[in-house]
Amino acid sequence: MQIILLEKVANLGSLGDVVKVKDGYARNFLIPTRQARRATTAAIAEFEARRADIEKAAAAKLADAQAAGEKLNGVVVKISQKAGVDGRLFGSVTNHDIADELVKMGHAVTKAQVRMPHGPLKAAGEYTVVVGLHTDVAIEVAVQVLGETA
Repeated sequence: MQIILLEKVANLGSLGDVVKVKDGYARNFLIPTRQARRATTAAIAEFEARRADIEKAAAAKLADAQAAGEKLNGVVVKISQKAGVDGRLFGSVTNHDIADELVKMGHAVTKAQVRMPHGPLKAAGEYTVVVGLHTDVAIEVAVQVLGETA
């Protein structure tokens, strides 16, 4: 399916690109999340007419993400979890837990924005996770998992 991108999409293209993707990806994800539209001649003409407004909105989103990234830079998240004597946790620390702590600290972060490349944290210690606020803004956040012995 041919689509026109309404914002930058990772590994696909940037604003205004006409790309071909699988039908399910377009119908089930890109179009419902308003990241793309079908690339009909009418849609392309409408996009070109509104291009300046769309680019201005995209620049504003990027500026907001960069400002939030500046506030988030250097933040250390401390999470206490029950652990055994050897430091292994009885559960695990997931992106949901980290996002909740960041929200408590006053940062607007969703769990989908917290990227954990090695999966959930299963031992006490210090880790680094990436918070992707925008496709162009990714901030590294330090996470300290403190093990509580019972």
